[in-house]
Amino acid sequence: MARFYADEQFPFPVVQLLRDLGHDILTVREAGNADQSISDEDVLTFAVS
Repeated sequence: MARFYADEQFPFPVVQLLRDLGHDILTVREAGNADQSISDEDVLTFAVS
């Protein structure tokens, strides 16, 4: 199993498919970070934390 943090441009149907395959995926929207113009660096920092 892999763990992913999907940004806003990542297609949700792919998120669903990967979840169905047993992967752990958190989306930016689910994390409460959507529509905030967060920098890529901050997205990466959140993803690895």
